[in-house]
Amino acid sequence: MLYDRIASNVRKTWLLIFVFLVFVLAIGYVFGEYVGIGFWGMGGAAILAVFMTWGSYFSSDKIALAMSKAQPAGDDPRYAQLHNLVEGLSLAAGMPKPKVYVVDDTAPNAFATGRNPEHAAIAVTTGLLARMNREELEGVIAHELSHVKNRDTLVMTLAVTLVGVIVLLADWFLRSMFWGRGRDRGGLGVPFIVIGAVLMVFAPLIAKLLQFAISRRREFLADADGVLLTRHPDGLINALVKLKDDPTVVRSASKATAHLWIESPIARHLGEGGAKHGLWLNRLFDTHPPLDERIEALQGGLSAPGPGPGAETAMPG
Repeated sequence: MLYDRIASNVRKTWLLIFVFLVFVLAIGYVFGEYVGIGFWGMGGAAILAVFMTWGSYFSSDKIALAMSKAQPAGDDPRYAQLHNLVEGLSLAAGMPKPKVYVVDDTAPNAFATGRNPEHAAIAVTTGLLARMNREELEGVIAHELSHVKNRDTLVMTLAVTLVGVIVLLADWFLRSMFWGRGRDRGGLGVPFIVIGAVLMVFAPLIAKLLQFAISRRREFLADADGVLLTRHPDGLINALVKLKDDPTVVRSASKATAHLWIESPIARHLGEGGAKHGLWLNRLFDTHPPLDERIEALQGGLSAPGPGPGAETAMPG
């Protein structure tokens, strides 16, 4: 059933994180052998991963909010309903109320960030507030609160950081090969060098695909938990339909923060008047599953959530 599927997806997500770590250590080892420092390369890769992860753990929310040009909602009466919905749903979810931010953008979208429920923030665009009715806005906020409660923002921070480590290590290795450093060190044969080069070229690509797999999986789970939180599937379903039909994109969004938003803010297809330009490459590396699939999943599996024991409990963090 639903919770069995959620538990399975959680295990698979952490398995993917483990694969990330294996990639980091493998690249560190190959790099160390190539430049003649042996296992120190693996140790250096591990230290780099820990250092970058530690830094992103404490500052990822501030970076994401700054990059998205989000501003605190404050006591502005225009955002009274937004504050009420966030506060009410946070109370129902048994978590502190996150800080509330608004992004001045006509594209309807929203995201959550923060390492845990005690240090979290939710940001919505002015376009979302303009296009959604109360029930639809409630569905979107419940989706984002589910990300926070389930520690999805933390998991995705780890994934993004480890991808960065892999890309850095691969770049260093390829540069050392290009400049001939280490080519005659360590007694490496040509086959080993070729294998190492192939690993360096494809590891960043594979790491990116793993990151996107984690992100897409988490979107389905947040949709399911959001519906369980509101008990009104139509709210989130209708919100996703409106997001699918809207051609605009978030101006301040980037590929670095795309995984945070409820809908991918990066252009994926041609829209009316050319508003959403995108090629097959964007769809291949999309951080979100297609909205049609998310809508279908909600309509098929969560059209009438029962009030049985544990129904109010979100996915285990």
